[in-house]
Amino acid sequence: MTAHEIDRDAVASFAADFAGEVVTPEEDERYEQARHVWNGMRNERPAAVAYCTGVADVRAAVAFAREEDLRLTVRAGGHGVAGNAVEDGALVADISGMDEVRVDPDERTVRVGGGARWADVDRETQQFGLAAPGGVVSDTGVAGLTLGGGMGHLRRKHGLSCDNLRSADVVTADGELVVASEERNPDLFWALRGGGGNFGVVSSFEFDCHPVGPEVETVFVWYPGDAAREVFASFREYARDAPRAVSALPFYAWVPELDEFPDESWGDPAVALLACYAGDPDEGATVMEPLREFADPVADLSGRMPYVELQSMLDEDYPKGRYYYWKSLYLDELSDEVITKILAHAEECPSKLTTIDLWQLGGAVADPDEGADATAFPNRDAPYLLNYEANWDDPRETTANVEWARESVAELRDSDAVRGQYVNFPGMGEDAARVAYGDSYDRLAEVKATYDPENVFRGHQNVTPSE
Repeated sequence: MTAHEIDRDAVASFAADFAGEVVTPEEDERYEQARHVWNGMRNERPAAVAYCTGVADVRAAVAFAREEDLRLTVRAGGHGVAGNAVEDGALVADISGMDEVRVDPDERTVRVGGGARWADVDRETQQFGLAAPGGVVSDTGVAGLTLGGGMGHLRRKHGLSCDNLRSADVVTADGELVVASEERNPDLFWALRGGGGNFGVVSSFEFDCHPVGPEVETVFVWYPGDAAREVFASFREYARDAPRAVSALPFYAWVPELDEFPDESWGDPAVALLACYAGDPDEGATVMEPLREFADPVADLSGRMPYVELQSMLDEDYPKGRYYYWKSLYLDELSDEVITKILAHAEECPSKLTTIDLWQLGGAVADPDEGADATAFPNRDAPYLLNYEANWDDPRETTANVEWARESVAELRDSDAVRGQYVNFPGMGEDAARVAYGDSYDRLAEVKATYDPENVFRGHQNVTPSE
């Protein structure tokens, strides 16, 4: 069914009992705004966008999609790089307005509406010197990041976003509202932590918080591109024994045209290193000092800053409407061979807005309290995640950038020490879901058969129900 084939009378009847706004293609200006997401690559025309105000609206949207045999997608932050929150001919359940954040400072927990963004969470939790581990861009939605795992600046000290989830309220495919936690529907709770948006609409999350801030020690140093091999090799040695309070992210990039950088270096190849110390800032400055000494820097922007500033520091680099294609894999080691391939791929990169990101893992990511299979998130023992983050502004450059990222990842997959894919960096979801979910896939399929046997929620790196 296309956007224009949906029964208008049925939509009118649905909208009459819906508390929020229902936007259809007939409302040209509003619809054009409603149908777009963060990634400019997506140019979908959904049948309707239903802006949910609460659980009653979510249940109504799920029921309507089933009654009309419409594909159903869910948009919370709308920041997912694959852009799966919208789809041609689908009903979009938009929960972005369900963004309340409520902190319990005594219990060190926070209750977060399914439509909230990490900026909303950080603003409230930092009032009490607390943080729930989120991502590295504050405009990212809480829901998508958490359901796919959730890597951020606190990952090696406090784990992934999904590791800090205590409970979730979920509207399932049959329209029921259930609570998922260790005590209630534990199979669903396991699946939500890394299994993506396959199991229902999460209307709210409850997270554990940790003492963080208000200021944290950071490293943000840029080295020249001709020192890239030396920088990656030096980082490899540093990472072997780095304390878990350090979460570092080296990335190949091109120097931006900003006042913070010498203008003679603008546009030049570089390797930047962004790191956060989740502990005493004075201690962090000492522990992370070696990261600033790998070579003579182009610019060193390291220092102490408010945690909320660190969380939002990269926001301007990822504006809505830019074109994004990100594809990832896990590394068992950062070998000389892998470094050589990264540098060769960088030389062929068609866009200077692109980065090649090396996420340091280990620490709390590798040892959840209940063991590696405590959550659906796979590949926990990998020491690194490598992400080819193709970013560009000219739509005429789309083919070149997508092919560059795909071919680079494909070449690396020929290496021995490579596996998997991060659910939140999946390209456009063209690979089999087993690539992303790994050893968790079969159990996820069993949970799917229990909570969504008809595969209503199939728009997000889909796991099909087991038979």
